[in-house]
Amino acid sequence: MTPRAVLRSSWFAPLLALLACYALFSGLAPDTFPGATNLWTMARQTVVVAIAAVGMTYVILLGGIDLSVGSGVAITTVVVAASLRQGIGPAGAMALGVLLPALVGAATGGLVARLRITPFIVTLGTMSLLRGAAKGLADEQKIDADPHGLDTLMSAPLPGEFRLPPGVAIAVLVATLAAIALRYSVFGRHVTAIGSNEQTARLCGVPVSRVKIAVYALSGLLAGLAGIMEYATLTVGDPTDSIGLELEVIAAVVIGGGSLSGGQGSIVGALIGALLMTVIKTGCTHIGLPNWVQEILTGAIIVVAVALDRVRKR
Repeated sequence: MTPRAVLRSSWFAPLLALLACYALFSGLAPDTFPGATNLWTMARQTVVVAIAAVGMTYVILLGGIDLSVGSGVAITTVVVAASLRQGIGPAGAMALGVLLPALVGAATGGLVARLRITPFIVTLGTMSLLRGAAKGLADEQKIDADPHGLDTLMSAPLPGEFRLPPGVAIAVLVATLAAIALRYSVFGRHVTAIGSNEQTARLCGVPVSRVKIAVYALSGLLAGLAGIMEYATLTVGDPTDSIGLELEVIAAVVIGGGSLSGGQGSIVGALIGALLMTVIKTGCTHIGLPNWVQEILTGAIIVVAVALDRVRKR
């Protein structure tokens, strides 16, 4: 990518904002914020949103939306914990945890593609469906279970140890593969084409329905993977976990240059958006600002990002 292409990229401005926020908080809290321990902590805190944001990028590029991500993460933690408690091994528990939201995602895509139901309405329904199923499966309480080593996925490095936490490495790998597929595969080009102009894409022979089903299934699968990382962090199945997570994920994509009207967005931008929100939250905590200030700042950044997207289009 040439320097001019970088400057014109939708994620360049968010990257500058990320660097500016990091420099600001490093200056305000020089003893704690820029330290290696805090960097590892921020990386681990970004994993769940980052993985889910990869799937959401595809959905938003398609011109859709997925409000069921938070519920998908919650039910995955419950399924994994319940499976481990029943004696199913870690691999089997993870497979079941990922499979359920992926199947629901595929069904969602079918409703959107075949019946032409608005994605907002369908995913609003699946959000409630998955949340209710999680509460029913957990008998409306948390499920404690021996993680059988799954907690090591999000374990922090020991003092003086320079290693990438496995969960962070998985998030980077997922994002890399998704970015390559989006840019160089036929499937990625079809997703962007449908989001840019669905009717034109259909006339050009793009299998619109199959692509939509695949994209929503991918979003569900990655929500499940994010749920595994959430379980590795909490080591408990919590049906009330991740309420509002879908808004953070959508915000990460939009902050990173994604357009809610479809056809525009990038995996790199979504990761930058997720990191930017983590930096703001962590920085505010380090300088002693209350939680409501963090929410105001995050909301302001989202509004500014959408406004800049509109200005750029004009």
